[in-house]
Amino acid sequence: MGDNRLRKLIDEGKPSLGTRICISWPGIIEILGYTGVYDYVEFLSEYAPYDLYDLENMARAAELTGLSTMVKLDQEPRVYLAGRALAAGIQNFLFADIRTVEDAEEAVKAVRAEPKGLSGSRMDRRIGYVGCKGTGADIVKICEDAVVALMIEKKTAVENIEEILSVDGIDMVQFGPSDYSISIGLPGETRHPKVIEAEKKTIRTALKMDVAPRAEIRTPEEAERYIDLGVQHFSLNTDLNILFNWWKRRGEELRRIISKL
Repeated sequence: MGDNRLRKLIDEGKPSLGTRICISWPGIIEILGYTGVYDYVEFLSEYAPYDLYDLENMARAAELTGLSTMVKLDQEPRVYLAGRALAAGIQNFLFADIRTVEDAEEAVKAVRAEPKGLSGSRMDRRIGYVGCKGTGADIVKICEDAVVALMIEKKTAVENIEEILSVDGIDMVQFGPSDYSISIGLPGETRHPKVIEAEKKTIRTALKMDVAPRAEIRTPEEAERYIDLGVQHFSLNTDLNILFNWWKRRGEELRRIISKL
C-alpha cells in the first residue's frame, strides 16, 4: 500500500489537486499518474458501473504510479461500499447525499476502525490477503489516515452545516450545486443567488471549523474565485466531460472541413 498523499497534504495545510473518472479501466489511472501533476484520482462510483474487482485494480494502478485514491459513494449502502473499498486499497472517501448529523456520523464510522468505527481485520489487500504485508495495527492506521469527505448538497445539510461539521473525523467537504438547486425547488439553476450563497456558507463554515473545503472545477481559471474564498483543494474536471467536449469541438471542426469536399 502506498502513502496516502491526500491525507499528508491536508495535515500539512498544503493545497491538493485531484481529478475525477467514471471509466474504471485501470489504464486511465496509470496515464493520470504518468502526468506527474495530480495528487489523487477519484472514482465516481455513484455514476458508473463497476464491480469489486475494479476497485482492487484501480487501487493497484494508482499505487503503481504514485497516486492516492478516492471513491465517491452512493447514499446506500454506504457502510458496505466503504468497507469493500477500504479492503480493496482505496484510501479516501467522499460520501454523497449527507442530510443530517446522523448521516455524517455513519460515514465516519464506516471508514474508521474499531472502537471508533466499524472496520475490522479481514483477509484483504491491506495486509496482503493472508497477512504477508501487514497486521491489525496497519489496518487501524490505514483507517485513521483515510480522508472522510462529505457532499453538502441538500437543503437540510446546509441548514445544519455547523452541527454536521462538528462530527469528529470529518476532513473535507464539497458543495454540490446541482443537487442543492433541486432540494430548494430550483432544479438546474446552479448560479441562482440562493445556491451561490449556500456554497459560500459551506466554505466559510468549513474554514471556521478547520475542515478543508474542496471545489470541483472544469477549468483552471475557475479556481481564482475559490482561492479568494480561502479554498486550496481542487478537483479538475471529469473524464466524460473532457472526452465529450474534445470530441464535439474537434468533430465539428473536421465536419466543417469535409463538408466542403
